[in-house]
Amino acid sequence: MADHLAPRDEADLVEIVRDARAKRTRLAVEGRGTRAALGRPIETEATLSLAGLTGVTLYEPAELVMTALPGTPLSEIRARLAENGQELAFDPIEHAALFGHEPGSTTIAAAFAINASGPRRPKIGAARDHLLGFRAVNGLGESFKSGGRVMKNVTGFDLSKLVCGSFGTLAVLSEVTFKVMPRAATTETLAVLGLPDDDAGRLMREASGLPQEVDAAAHLPASVAGPFAGTSTTLIRLDGPPVSVASREADLVARWRDRGEIEILGEDASRRLWDDLREARPIVAAEGPIWRLSLAPSDGPRVVAAIRAADLPLEAWVYDWAGGLVWLAFAGRAGPLAARLRAIVAEAGGHATLIRADEDERRAEAPFHPQPAPLAALAARVARAFDPDGILSPGRMTAIPTKEA
Repeated sequence: MADHLAPRDEADLVEIVRDARAKRTRLAVEGRGTRAALGRPIETEATLSLAGLTGVTLYEPAELVMTALPGTPLSEIRARLAENGQELAFDPIEHAALFGHEPGSTTIAAAFAINASGPRRPKIGAARDHLLGFRAVNGLGESFKSGGRVMKNVTGFDLSKLVCGSFGTLAVLSEVTFKVMPRAATTETLAVLGLPDDDAGRLMREASGLPQEVDAAAHLPASVAGPFAGTSTTLIRLDGPPVSVASREADLVARWRDRGEIEILGEDASRRLWDDLREARPIVAAEGPIWRLSLAPSDGPRVVAAIRAADLPLEAWVYDWAGGLVWLAFAGRAGPLAARLRAIVAEAGGHATLIRADEDERRAEAPFHPQPAPLAALAARVARAFDPDGILSPGRMTAIPTKEA
C-alpha cells in the first residue's frame, strides 16, 4: 500500500518533497482525492494529501480578497463569503455529479490546480483570472511565492498562468490568494423553447454581444434532461439588481418573441439549473465515456453535427459557454472513437478531453488532447524546470516516456 503523507504546514511540506526527491519517491498530489479519476491514472509510491492544511487565513470583504490554505473545502469558502453577500464569481466546476462525491467537498487549491470554471467563464473568466497570488513548493523541495493581494503586485513572470491547469505536476500549492465578488442580488433565466442546435447557437452568440449584459448562455437539446422535458431549451442567464434584471428580461423577450415560446425561470429554479449545467448533470446518467470539447462558440453546433454524421455512438450532448463548451456522452468505450472524434474537433481548431472513463481506458487513451510538437516540447521544458526528477503526479497529464535500452 502506498504511503499517505499529510504535511502539517508549509515547512513540513518542504521536508516531505525534499525527502521524496532524495529517495526518488513519486508523489500523487491531491487535496481530498475527489478527482483521482480525472486525467491519466498514476502509479506512485506515496500520496501527498493537503487535506489537513485548511482554513481561511485572511479575508477582507471590503477589499474583495481572501487567502486560504490549500485543503480548505469549497463549502467552507462559500459559507464565509455568503456571510458578507459575496461569492467565487468563477463558480468552479467540482465534478461532483461526474465522480460521485459530495458537493462542496473539493478544495480551493484543486479549483486553481485544474483551472476550474463554471458557466459564467466567457464573461467572468476562469480560475486563473481570479488568482492574485500563491505560495507553493516545487519538485526541488523549494518554497516560492508569486503575485500578491492585488493585481498590480503581479510582476515578472505571471506564474499563476502556469500553475493553474497543471494538475499538481509543477508544484504543490500551499496557499492561495484570490479575488471574490459581490453575489448577484437576483439571478433569473430566460428560456427560449424549441430551437434546433444551429438556431440556438446563433441566438447564444447574439445574446453574448448585446448591451443587456447576459451572464451565461447554454443550450439543452430535447433529448437531455432539462426544465422543459422533451423540448430543446436555449438558456440565457441574467444577474443583478431585481429592477435591472426585469428590465433586461423585458428587452430580450421583445427582441426574441418571434424566435419561439419564451419562459422565465425565477431565482431558485435558475440557480439550481446553472448548478446542474456547471456539473454536467443533464448527461451524467450515461453509462459510456463522457468527453468535454473546447471550441470557438460558432463551431459548437457544426462540430456536433459532424460527429453525428460520422456515425460515432453519440448519445447526448449539452452546450455551455454560448456554444464554446460541449459535453458529450457516448455509448461503448472511449478507445475506438477517440482518434476519429479528435480529428473532427482538431479540424475546427478545438480540443477534446476525456473526462470520465474507467481506469484502463484512461491509461490506454490520453485523456488530454495531444499538444502540437512545439508546444509539447515547451511544456516538457517547463516541467523539468519546476520538477526535474518528475516526482509530482508523474504521468497524470502525459504518459511518462519509456527509456530506450
